[in-house]
Amino acid sequence: MTPGEFMKRAASFMDRFEKTLPPAPEAVDWKVTLAARWMGQGDRGWLRPLTVGKHTGLADLVGVERQKELLRANTEQFVGGLPANNALLWGARGTGKSSLIRALLNEYAGRSLRLIEIDKNDLVHLPALIEQVRSLPWQFLLFCDDLAFEADDSAYKTLKTVLDGTLETTPDNLLLYATSNRRHLLPEQRSDNQGAAMVDGELHPGEAIEEKIALSDRFGLWVSFYPFSQEHYLEVVQHWLAALASEHDLTWHWTEELKKEAIRWALARGNRNGRCAYQFARSWVGRALL
Repeated sequence: MTPGEFMKRAASFMDRFEKTLPPAPEAVDWKVTLAARWMGQGDRGWLRPLTVGKHTGLADLVGVERQKELLRANTEQFVGGLPANNALLWGARGTGKSSLIRALLNEYAGRSLRLIEIDKNDLVHLPALIEQVRSLPWQFLLFCDDLAFEADDSAYKTLKTVLDGTLETTPDNLLLYATSNRRHLLPEQRSDNQGAAMVDGELHPGEAIEEKIALSDRFGLWVSFYPFSQEHYLEVVQHWLAALASEHDLTWHWTEELKKEAIRWALARGNRNGRCAYQFARSWVGRALL
């Protein structure tokens, strides 16, 4: 094979190879994009625009007024260019943690707030992400949903470093909001206390406890969510029934039979929360419209 033939075949191979590669990601147009997801790729990544619905607003989150006020005040400070804290929303599942963050996006999108979803494993890419948003005229919430680690997962040590190191040196237009079912983001075992000692009536936790608490302490704001009482659950059911029925021009009335049906729905799932109430409302309105 002559050098000319070799170069021709090599060029042909490169052309075919390039056609198999995915297209280069386009820059996000934040004027029309409210949210994006960080797609980790090697030691860097790129932002994929997301289509965001505006169905859930702050008014749709019933019975969590204290939680709404805490996070709304922190977000108001952030959007206003004032000092604000990274926030950890923790507590019972289905109680509105993720919905509250999405509702805040709908509330403040008109005031330059934008949201970036990121997986816990991609938090180590923060320096690369920061490069893409540092000079942009928007306020970015970095949203990490269901943040939790297993006992043998060493990734939480990386996150501690990220929160105390990289994130603190980020520009003022980036803030981290995370949700979790665990207050300290790690499973806590009775054996953690085996190294503890009683001194002057005070229990001094062992190093294992300190290691776990240190992670959640990186968040300046903790917002707690608790399981719903039956009264709270039924209040949320009525809210979503009214909202969905109004959307479909359906006439409905809150009756004792409807109340019992909503309770049976929750009992069948073994849980009373906002997600369960919303699912019941969708099911009932859908059946009624048939």
